[in-house]
Amino acid sequence: MSKPAYLILENGRIFEGKYWGAIRDTFGEIVFSTAMTGYLETLTDNSYFGQIVLQTFPLIGNYGIIPPDFESLSPEAKPNGYIVKSWCEEPSNFRSEGNLDTFLENRGIPGIYGIDTREVAKIIRENGVMNAKITGDRDNIDFDEIKNYRTVDQIRKVSRGEIKEFKGAESRYRVVLLDFGLKESIKQRLLALGCDVWAAPYDTDAEKIKNMEPDGIVLSDGPGDPEENPGVINNLKEILDLNIPAFGICLGHQLLALANGFRTEKLKFGHRGANQPVKSLSGSTRPGVYITNQNHGYAVVNESIDKNIAELSFENVNDKTCEGIDYIDRPVTSVQFHPDDCLSPHGTGFIYHKFIGMMSGNRKNSKQGGNN
Repeated sequence: MSKPAYLILENGRIFEGKYWGAIRDTFGEIVFSTAMTGYLETLTDNSYFGQIVLQTFPLIGNYGIIPPDFESLSPEAKPNGYIVKSWCEEPSNFRSEGNLDTFLENRGIPGIYGIDTREVAKIIRENGVMNAKITGDRDNIDFDEIKNYRTVDQIRKVSRGEIKEFKGAESRYRVVLLDFGLKESIKQRLLALGCDVWAAPYDTDAEKIKNMEPDGIVLSDGPGDPEENPGVINNLKEILDLNIPAFGICLGHQLLALANGFRTEKLKFGHRGANQPVKSLSGSTRPGVYITNQNHGYAVVNESIDKNIAELSFENVNDKTCEGIDYIDRPVTSVQFHPDDCLSPHGTGFIYHKFIGMMSGNRKNSKQGGNN
């Protein structure tokens, strides 16, 4: 029989449910995801480090546990807590290797089920993201402790510790992938496109990258407030001076903006889920509106973008926030969302091909310059 558990919001609201997964107290910034599928990717995504994730879709766990779909194998790649309306005790999928309750318990993730997740999501939408606590004891609550909870050094804690090489399908290009909390799908996409990938720690400096002689640099996604990483930002300024084609995704997009002197801001409740609409702006080779996968609580401030060196390439349809930047003065591009693998007219996989084209063009220019 499941033990009673309580979700305590910092604004004083208390919701009663039942424990599942690991039975222990936990703190975190509570955020919600509107995705109907992809719970395995969410639960193994470094970007949720330090947060309690609430799923608005009412039934989670239908297709069980499928390890090849994990975004990271790191023990740090997990949220602090997980909240659902109900979970599927008997999943049905030919790839399944177990149920979600056992998975959460084995990874030490405490969860609650049986609460009104839509009501909690409404509170977050109206009041903004806030801290929360999951506990089995509602009679001993310290709201100051909940409000003051914060995580620090998030990128350092989730990044890899050493450089590792991965051979691509064709070895056409060499790419340095800076790991700020890397999603496995980014690396796999680059490998499938014929790139040899050198996955490198978050603080790999410009000199070391230069010595690796890459055709391109990718800045990965990751957790936390981008402005809390001044060392990373200063390092990126030197990396950009190498004039090597660069592509930023999610946190990488934000860090690139800060390295160029732009500003970021915290969103009221962030963009999380697989149904976030973004619009490609004028001048794009692929105009239209795309439904994207996102997971972030911060955004680049549109008005801070220096139009002499960069231009907005995508914007969010709902709140008009920055979803992409093309840099005019150097071969650099970035997007706030996660480009998918779909190459249909409705997918955003073309953005990876844009980066491949930048590397190809830069290589041709280098050869021509060497012949003059």
